[in-house]
Amino acid sequence: MGIWRAARGIVVAREGAIDPCSSCLARPVSVCNVIPESDLARLAAAAVEAEVPAGRTFINEGEPADWFFNVTAGSAKLFKLLPDGRRQITGFAGIGHFLGLAVSDTYAFTAEAMEPLRYCRFSRTRLRALLDDYPLMEKRLLEVAANELVAAQEQMLLLGRKTARERLAWFLMDMSERIPAPDRLELPVSRQDIADYLGLTIETVSRTMTQLQDDEFIALEGCRQVLMRDRQALQDLAA
Repeated sequence: MGIWRAARGIVVAREGAIDPCSSCLARPVSVCNVIPESDLARLAAAAVEAEVPAGRTFINEGEPADWFFNVTAGSAKLFKLLPDGRRQITGFAGIGHFLGLAVSDTYAFTAEAMEPLRYCRFSRTRLRALLDDYPLMEKRLLEVAANELVAAQEQMLLLGRKTARERLAWFLMDMSERIPAPDRLELPVSRQDIADYLGLTIETVSRTMTQLQDDEFIALEGCRQVLMRDRQALQDLAA
């Protein structure tokens, strides 16, 4: 298998691979799941697989939006930088997330791997050809775009109207809905990342976490482990 290093990761050539998409763990939850089994070889031929180490970016705000990315393992944080250097995290991406949809010719955000991450990337030309032949895939992409719009509206409400306690309760509830054991969270992000996502300072995040623990809504077990002691109270606070 040929391997060559790219600026932001290790790109793994798929020469000689036989339908690698059929064994992809991300396929059931990604836009690719509408491609029939008989055509997976074509899907694999259109994609380039890459691995990115933790802490490295693979999408950079302002660069030409030439590629689309389907996350197949790991997770990433998405953010924008303000002119004064401050960072606003706009979201997080995990297995099955499709990134790079842009209304302009450049990316509107930066994506950084939070842990070792793998993705498949598609050029605009090859993706367009797939969409022409598989209308259901285009429909799924429209659903993804609609969901991103809803998420952006929710974050506007979060940042514009909610208190620090409400923001943090919402964040914990949102994280708990993404994992198999929702009452015990292993947060995949740091306190600074939470602060940058919720529009707070790291001191406010730490203080609010302690307040929620004092109120017996949660129990803190280390820096990133959170036990959800009163989910209904958190849900009411988040809402």
